[in-house]
Amino acid sequence: MTAPKKPRIAHLAGPTATIQNTPPLVTSNKARAQRGLPPRDNPDGSPAKFDALRGQRLAAPAKVYVEQFSAHPLEGDRAELYGPPDGYVGADGVFRKQRASEADKPVYEVELRPEDGLYPLPYMAVQADGSPWEEECATPDAPAARARQGFFPDGSRPFEEIDRFGVDHHGVANSLSSIADIDFHRVAPPAGFTRGLPAEKRRDAGAGDIAPENYGRDFFPYNPRHLGVPPPRPMLAKITNDVQRVLASGDYDGAIWTQGSPQVEEVAYWFNLLIDTRAPICCNAAQRPHGMISNDGPKNIVDSARWIAARLWADEEGRNRCGVVVIQEQQVFAAREVAKADARPGGYVATGGHGGILGQITHMDIAKLTFVPTCKHTWRSDLTLAKLPARVLAARRGPGGVETFEIAVKDAAGALAGEAIPSVSIVKDGGFAAIDFGEDPALEGDLTALIEHKLAQGRLTGFVIEGLTPYGNMTSQARLRLMMSAVFSGLPVARVGRGAPEGFADPHPLLIAGSNLTATKARLLLMACLMKFGSLPVAKDPRNPTQAEREATMAAVRAYQAVFDTH
Repeated sequence: MTAPKKPRIAHLAGPTATIQNTPPLVTSNKARAQRGLPPRDNPDGSPAKFDALRGQRLAAPAKVYVEQFSAHPLEGDRAELYGPPDGYVGADGVFRKQRASEADKPVYEVELRPEDGLYPLPYMAVQADGSPWEEECATPDAPAARARQGFFPDGSRPFEEIDRFGVDHHGVANSLSSIADIDFHRVAPPAGFTRGLPAEKRRDAGAGDIAPENYGRDFFPYNPRHLGVPPPRPMLAKITNDVQRVLASGDYDGAIWTQGSPQVEEVAYWFNLLIDTRAPICCNAAQRPHGMISNDGPKNIVDSARWIAARLWADEEGRNRCGVVVIQEQQVFAAREVAKADARPGGYVATGGHGGILGQITHMDIAKLTFVPTCKHTWRSDLTLAKLPARVLAARRGPGGVETFEIAVKDAAGALAGEAIPSVSIVKDGGFAAIDFGEDPALEGDLTALIEHKLAQGRLTGFVIEGLTPYGNMTSQARLRLMMSAVFSGLPVARVGRGAPEGFADPHPLLIAGSNLTATKARLLLMACLMKFGSLPVAKDPRNPTQAEREATMAAVRAYQAVFDTH
């Protein structure tokens, strides 16, 4: 009987991904004893009972003898159900086929071979000076040249460990390879190869004030903390281009994206808006590093592979009808609604108050789909990379006032330009916001400075107001008047309710109603819209626009609003 064809999946490595990070490789007490080093005790000073076992490869075959009935304390309770052992090991340590004494231990003879794959073993490495490894750095807060990396450079190693060490509810391994064939792509990985041609760059904490040239540009870890660096805004263009290219190849039935747990909700929604694909994209994160006690990442990854293979996402023409999803703790979240609420397994929630959980993977590993989103996404989105114009108008402060200029959204090859990624800030508003009685905008220097900073950047810019729930209103009329001057300076402003509103922001002729989106998601949608429509029309005097200027701005806001209402 021919086995059914397995789907082919692309794993896309994203930045600061706990799901692709491990606890430090600490020198074992077995290695310390071998080298005459003091043992590592427990934090309370008591002797450590066990060494941590880390996945490693054998360099040569090794024969070991495993004591019979040692896999479970009740195996021997049903000894009559078991076949005989392979032999016996006596007090002299010699293996014999026949028992020589009642004290001999019954054993299974096992030959471990390098081709078997990884084995959990004590970590035997020490530092070059002979001292033991206690953390990722040779010494606390060491510069990059004296630091190791705990993050993986791509998904191949953690996926191998999931396949090798992970045990499913049937008691067997191969949880990933039994579902799909997986290729690995380094899009914006959390670790890199600092030696090679060309060598990849990580942040150098030994360079004093961290200048741009000393920041990492090829990979983005958060550990060790003093060497961590998140990806800057232009990196979003590379991520978009690479993911679109991989999925447009036609080689894959779906993709798995892994990223840091606080940011995965953002990139998932960005993919939902910009990536033109009919294949599913599943996003995963973890609250605990790979290999840590109760780490949650492996199950999330396996569930994503299972979701892709189940094809519940496919419509009658085989197109993905669910959009990008985030799969965490057996729940399938829509990208638009998912948000991290806490740093623990199970810490993701659906925002908006009107759904957001599309289905689940059951405890028997069965994928279930219960809801399908109505908002436009991926191949249905109006904001996909192919639908963005090559150039749009942006607003900036010029010698004679606010002016517009052309900015390239895409290069000649149609790839998203890094300088086109807009700068959108979230302005939070709460009660008692006005500086003093009288609501004088001249007193609101912080907001005035932020607006001027946006206009000085020479790029696409805008604002999201996080105001009253759910309306999105600002409580201060002075600050609202300043935001209206920003609108007539060409900067679109969307407004949403604070936190995770379950109602909808009120419409306004000059401000974009952000529906029931969180401010974080509204920011991403506004960024995408800016690359689609460009800045709003600019009034000659932004604080006193003419009626014609007001009408031109309202018409431009309506185009933005139509996208906010449907995405």
